[in-house]
Amino acid sequence: MKKTIYLLLIIVLASFTTSKELITISGKITNTENGTISIKGQSFEKEIKLNADGSFSENISIAYDGIYTLETSKNSLPIYLSKETKLMLIADDKVFNASIKYKGIRSVENEYIAKKSNIISQISDEELYKLDEMEFLNKVNEIKTSISALYNKTKFTNDYFKEKEVANINYLEQKHFLFYENYHNFYAHLKGFQVSDKFPKFDKKIDLDNDADFLFSREYQKLAVLKFFNNIKFDGTDIDFIIAKINGIKAIKSQNLKNLIIQNSIYDVNVDYANYEKIYQEYLSNTNNQKLKESLTSIYNNIIATQSYKASPQFDYENQKGGRTSLESLKGKYVYIDVWATWCGPCLKEVPSLKKVEEQYQGKNIQFVSISVDNIKDRQKWSNLVNTKQLGGIQLLADMDFNSEFIKGYGIKEIPRFILIDPNGNIVNFDAPRPSDIKLIDLLNSLQL
Repeated sequence: MKKTIYLLLIIVLASFTTSKELITISGKITNTENGTISIKGQSFEKEIKLNADGSFSENISIAYDGIYTLETSKNSLPIYLSKETKLMLIADDKVFNASIKYKGIRSVENEYIAKKSNIISQISDEELYKLDEMEFLNKVNEIKTSISALYNKTKFTNDYFKEKEVANINYLEQKHFLFYENYHNFYAHLKGFQVSDKFPKFDKKIDLDNDADFLFSREYQKLAVLKFFNNIKFDGTDIDFIIAKINGIKAIKSQNLKNLIIQNSIYDVNVDYANYEKIYQEYLSNTNNQKLKESLTSIYNNIIATQSYKASPQFDYENQKGGRTSLESLKGKYVYIDVWATWCGPCLKEVPSLKKVEEQYQGKNIQFVSISVDNIKDRQKWSNLVNTKQLGGIQLLADMDFNSEFIKGYGIKEIPRFILIDPNGNIVNFDAPRPSDIKLIDLLNSLQL
């Protein structure tokens, strides 16, 4: 879990609580897939069920003045909510960003956000950060100039928004300056690229531990997280990095920022680290977000539940040859499980090695089982590939891909994953060696099959 990974993490929302304000949101959104929309914010989520014609009207209790997210199943857009908001919105989900219109109190601010989003989205991050230094700076200046012109001609109705947005425009520019070196390396496939001495320096006067700006600006959140990871000083292993990160989290004043960094670091609670229990306890004690605590606890409990010689989570899945196969039906034999998918390149790369291992242990007291986490709708694609590749062993299709109980029971987030279970249904190794790893042969030979 290297430091550079954190530089590319998707920024997610964390938690915040203040006095609540009751606001009104109404309107009509047509052509949604599931007939619902959601409003999400800091420790806040409200699902709104649409009427048959797409209309809706809801009174919502919000915790703070700031930026929330309006989501359909296919689209999302930042939305500004504050006390006294009485907002009506109209949109077609098929052309969401182009069609959205606002009326009512705070409509001016949200129309501005929608227009600003359209300016920003005219170039993707990949296209922007692939540009060479001079082209990049010119493009960033062009974006800022366009947004500033929009700001200057907008007659805002909320003084707080107007004041905060000045800083927010600056945060967008500063974010691009701060991200460019790392992202140019990534998107332009360069190694060791460094900006020139003439490249603008990050404004060190910006306070990146400020709750008010955090609640108002997505760009601020991204700046704060990246600067946090850049400022971590450590020498040594990944665990040394995690320890340094925990110490850094404790020093942060903003609970929002603490939550956000912990959310981005949730899989530090990992059995690969001997002190995963301490990491779990540290993260748990430094967040006040209940959902985040539940996620951390779920990961931790999965680790505890899947320790060696504990009873394995169960499965009962569709067999590619017909019928169903359960783990219970395989009792009396060791079971080596390959969790894979047809779209997973590294999974398919293991196929030749798996076939060799299956052949080597044919007739022994072991059963080889492959569980695909392909979506049920891709059943035929899965079945065809099993036939085309002439895959051996027992080929099963999980009932709900990564949300299947067996998969969740082992906390599997990445594939391929290999698991070894003993004849009594107990776990021998919940993260067993791959077929291509000679350690697997050593492990199987030690079992005296």
